[in-house]
Amino acid sequence: MSDFTTRRIMMVDTQVRPSDVTKFPIIDAMLTVPRENFVPAAQKEAAYMGENLDLGAGRVLLEPRTLAKMLDALAITNEELVLDVGCALGYSAAVIAHMAEAVVAVEEDEDMATEAQEALTELGADNVMIHTGTLADGAAAHGPYDVIVIEGGVTEVPQSLLDQLKEGGRIGALFMQGALGEVRIGYKSGDMVSWRMAFNAAAPVLDGFKRQVVFEF
Repeated sequence: MSDFTTRRIMMVDTQVRPSDVTKFPIIDAMLTVPRENFVPAAQKEAAYMGENLDLGAGRVLLEPRTLAKMLDALAITNEELVLDVGCALGYSAAVIAHMAEAVVAVEEDEDMATEAQEALTELGADNVMIHTGTLADGAAAHGPYDVIVIEGGVTEVPQSLLDQLKEGGRIGALFMQGALGEVRIGYKSGDMVSWRMAFNAAAPVLDGFKRQVVFEF
């Protein structure tokens, strides 16, 4: 068994399972997907740490616990189409691909998108499509989606993204207030999305997901 395989099992046993994540597809995906292949080369040794992994330019790979608990709360099924916003080097998309019918993964950094495509191809994740474009714009052409997952902090979710959610669909987002944040799951009914608190976590707020401050005179 390779050293990374051992670390992967440790990650699941010490970070994921103790966080009340019990759904088999999530546990199976996190035991199977080689997280070390989806981080910058210099960060491979840190791939299984129990914290957000800095990818540079204000972007992070969410800590395993945060991603696992978010996916647990979203309860993705194998006939659903998922939009993975801010996939970075593709790890989240590779994990979600184990649960969903198909994943459209959005990344605006062209170098990251290219690396993600290479790593996903090498893994044989043929139900993932990488879409290079502005994160906040999503990928309307390939939607609407049963589930949307945002891989980073937000202070608000653009309406243009919520519009890409199917009726009855779910969205997972990490709402930040200062240094603290909470993951909320949104449920779409008609034109409204109602949000429910799921658990606490933290991550840098993504460009395009910051609330615009309007000054009134």
